[in-house]
This record gives sequence, C-alpha cells and structure tokens, in this order.
Amino acid sequence: MRDAALFGCAVVTGVGAVLNSAGVTAGTGITIFGLGGIGLSAIAGARAAGAHPIIAVDRIARKLDLAVELGATHVVNAESDDPVAAVRALSRGGTPAVIESVGSERVLAQAYAATAVGGTTVTVGLPHPERQLSIPAISLVAEERVIRGSYMGSAVPRRDVPRYLELYSAGQLPVDRLVSDVIPLESIADGMRALASGDAIRQLISM
Repeated sequence: MRDAALFGCAVVTGVGAVLNSAGVTAGTGITIFGLGGIGLSAIAGARAAGAHPIIAVDRIARKLDLAVELGATHVVNAESDDPVAAVRALSRGGTPAVIESVGSERVLAQAYAATAVGGTTVTVGLPHPERQLSIPAISLVAEERVIRGSYMGSAVPRRDVPRYLELYSAGQLPVDRLVSDVIPLESIADGMRALASGDAIRQLISM
C-alpha cells in the first residue's frame, strides 16, 4: 500500500501525540499549532478520537483549508490574527489539550498560553538546542498545568501502527490527503525545497 509510508513518521507522531501523549477522548477540546504532516495528522487523529472543538493554527491558508477537510472545526490564521487571543476566544479560555508541532520556542509559548487551566500542552517540535522557553512559572502549580514532550507520538509501534492502519482502512484516518506529490528520486532536492517553502505537506518518492 503506497500510503503506508506515511505511517513511518508523520502519522505515528501526530496521531500519537493526540491519543497517547495528550490522552484526548471524545468531547475533549484540542488546538494544533503548525499544520505540516505531523500537525495535519494530529487533526485527523483528533477527529477520529471524537475531539471537539478542533482548532487549527497556521500561517498558510491552503493548509488551514486542508485542516478543515481533515476535521478541524475552527481555523486561525496566525499571519493575520493573534493566535492566542483567537484560540482563547473560540474555546472560552483555551482548550484542555494543545499540540505544538512547529519546533519554535515562540510558538510553544503561544501553545502554552492557549491551553486551558488544568490542561496539557504537548510539544513534538524540535527547536534549536540553544533556544529557551519562558513561561509564567507559577502557572504550573496555581493552574495545575502540564507541559509534555512527545517523541514520535509516545508510540509503541507494534501496538499503534496496526491500530492506525485499521482506522485508515475504515476511512476514519484519511491521511492519504497529506500526499502533495509523488516524485522520482532524482527530484529529491526539489522536493526538499517544496517542503521548506510550505508548498508541500508530504511527498512520496518513487524508486
């Protein structure tokens, strides 16, 4: 199955961040900052879990449109709107679960600020090792907040990959929508540039 290649990283990480790391269940509100392959996989995973609302945040309108197709109930364009204020307004104070998949300490701080009291902020992004995160320290205790790192979606591959493939086969995890293009191996440099510019979500390489 061609699309099975997606389950090696993006889907396992994004869906796992929702189900394993954030522990999202039906009716839980969630916000995803960053709509690359991982963030969009998280949107699909949140929908499969029955989360509500599902708020998607990014700077690229085309990615926000795709997030709606995958299950987002609300979108926030961080290019034109204050994402923290917008998320808090849409969710009456923040969502219980927020996932950051950008790899930016600035966006992680925004994700934390958009998390509800008592909620969990999950980060799957990898910022530069020298970057530091600054948050109000008292909020961890006074608001019973949690920040959790999630490596590869806290996955147990032998358990999770078959489960996600079953959801895909049942039409509940339409991650094939992440495939922007299928390219030959000799075009891999062009493919990397497309990823860097945001023109592509995920590309499959035909060998």
